[in-house]
Amino acid sequence: MNVYPEMFESLPEIDTPLPGIRGRLLQGENNQVVFFDIEKGAQVPPHSHCAQWGLMIDGEMALTIGGETAVYRKGDRYFIPEGVVHGAEFRTRVFVMDVFADAGRYKTKA
Repeated sequence: MNVYPEMFESLPEIDTPLPGIRGRLLQGENNQVVFFDIEKGAQVPPHSHCAQWGLMIDGEMALTIGGETAVYRKGDRYFIPEGVVHGAEFRTRVFVMDVFADAGRYKTKA
């Protein structure tokens, strides 16, 4: 199952060391949008960076923002302020769109 249309395949893939996490990058002058495809069981360890806004397209994840954990599903959205520690566990395969307030948050694969 892939919820993204074929045209997303032409977007560059992000370079991430996290197993089970793939993303396609849409680059803006001041921001980045990443369309993630994340495997069930993958995890993002606690970390912080620029502000981030996300929209759950499909699946279920437990997201901890600033020490508060909530479960997010299709249609849910979230905001992580700049510098706030956050991490996630993916309970199913997840498709999520994240907007980052930093044009250099992700690099593309070589």
